[in-house]
Amino acid sequence: CPFSVPGDPQVPVLYKVERTRTGKSFSVRSVKAIQHGKPIFICQASFQLSQGSPVQHQFTMPAVPPPEELLTQEELIQKFLQNPNLAERYRKHLNKIQAEDVPIDIKPVNPPDIFCSELQEPKQLFWVRARGYIGETDMKVHCCVAAYVSDYAFLGTALLPHRQYRIKFMVSLDHSMWFHAPFRADHWMLYECESPWAGGCRGLVQGRLWRRDGVLAVTCAQEGVIRVEQTPNQSKL
Repeated sequence: CPFSVPGDPQVPVLYKVERTRTGKSFSVRSVKAIQHGKPIFICQASFQLSQGSPVQHQFTMPAVPPPEELLTQEELIQKFLQNPNLAERYRKHLNKIQAEDVPIDIKPVNPPDIFCSELQEPKQLFWVRARGYIGETDMKVHCCVAAYVSDYAFLGTALLPHRQYRIKFMVSLDHSMWFHAPFRADHWMLYECESPWAGGCRGLVQGRLWRRDGVLAVTCAQEGVIRVEQTPNQSKL
């Protein structure tokens, strides 16, 4: 799903759907979201009739602590804000994150230490779920919620080895998702993110959403623009 220009939440969106292909097992639809006469979003969606096959395999879900043993993102931020030595600009940044009305619960498995300037591997793990109850509704609803969840903090994985730089601009260029098995977006799922490459003001990230029972439910990939200031950041203390 490539993104063209930012959308305007105050203006109605016109969706133009093209029946790209209709087969016996697989069908494809191309969708353009249009505002002010210009496409702001382009999506290609593929659909398949449910079919069984003896050819099956998947990676193994990472062994991590259960979500019940971890702090939420809000609790971690509150912990950082209680430190009197935190630089003011970082305090403002954390307060801004805290004020966002994010409709998902997030529990980082290995949260980065905001006071540590050491570079990290471009990998991170989160327990994620939608806030509130969605229930046993149409699977398409859970897929829509997973699409929102998959984009949150995803591209930031590519910045973990480059934490000494301040971000000037970061935005998605394209985002792909493959749905493998049924899941509940309002149940805890493990989001495994990694960035195999970054360069040329772009970053590539890959992700896997795991159900708690170890089933791989969704695979994601995203490429985005990443521009940073050339001068490294000063200490956070």
